[in-house]
Amino acid sequence: MRPVPRTAILDRPLAPPRRRDSAATRGAILEAGKRQFAQFGYDRTVLREIAAEAGADVALIKRYFGGKEGLFVEALKSAIGAQDRLRGWDRAAFAREIATLMAGNPHAQEDRTQTFQFLLRAATSPSTAPLLNLAVQERFLGPIRDWLGGKESAARARVLAAVHIGFLVERLIRGKALTGPEREAFIDRAAATIQGLIDAPTPGP
Repeated sequence: MRPVPRTAILDRPLAPPRRRDSAATRGAILEAGKRQFAQFGYDRTVLREIAAEAGADVALIKRYFGGKEGLFVEALKSAIGAQDRLRGWDRAAFAREIATLMAGNPHAQEDRTQTFQFLLRAATSPSTAPLLNLAVQERFLGPIRDWLGGKESAARARVLAAVHIGFLVERLIRGKALTGPEREAFIDRAAATIQGLIDAPTPGP
């Protein structure tokens, strides 16, 4: 009996082969990499399955990213990407917007939930935690520190990151949106906590 091809037993549809478009192919590989790393973690992710999902030749991963580690680093940077969104952050509205989002359903934005799961896997693996630390410094803490400005901006950025991650974990564990008076109280208190980190301490005497 002839062996069943590997592509016939994959539990997800494969993309059709892509036409020659290096930017689109690179982007498809990066997105497939983020999904695979989020689902399986770094060590269990297989490059040929990333390539198959992206509809690309596995050799292109080395060409565009230098290999598995290079792809992982680029996936981390793409997943974090705070510096790309800073222009749209309103200091007066940011705290309440984030608090309202954290009171909602984590499954309403599956792409963000998947991104967070990807980062959690990276943080808990000894082989990828150092890579995540570098990416966080470059793509998250640094830009947030500059956006906050003022006194103790580095410490405030780090605490803000820790608070935000805590909210994300709580929402993921909760698995559903808050309702009624609890929702309103949660939003008020969470917004106050976040705003307290945004506002720079007043100079002492």
